Amino acid sequence: MAVNYICRHCRTSMGTIEQSGITEQQLGFHFLTPEERSDIIAYNPNGDVTVKVICDYCREALDANPELVLVASPLQ
Repeated sequence: MAVNYICRHCRTSMGTIEQSGITEQQLGFHFLTPEERSDIIAYNPNGDVTVKVICDYCREALDANPELVLVASPLQ
């Protein structure tokens, strides 16, 4: 199982963890509410997990221009 981290806005790959036997608790997923889990984590049919986070570039852009949050795909 691989855990792939991508930016939710620009879709840039931010890294991958390819460690067998890694648990959701080790990744900190147990701290998320069910709503956050469904929004952030996607389980792929091949067993991989995709985690949608925000990269530094997009975070800076959103901090400088908060109105971009209202747009469906603000940084694509």
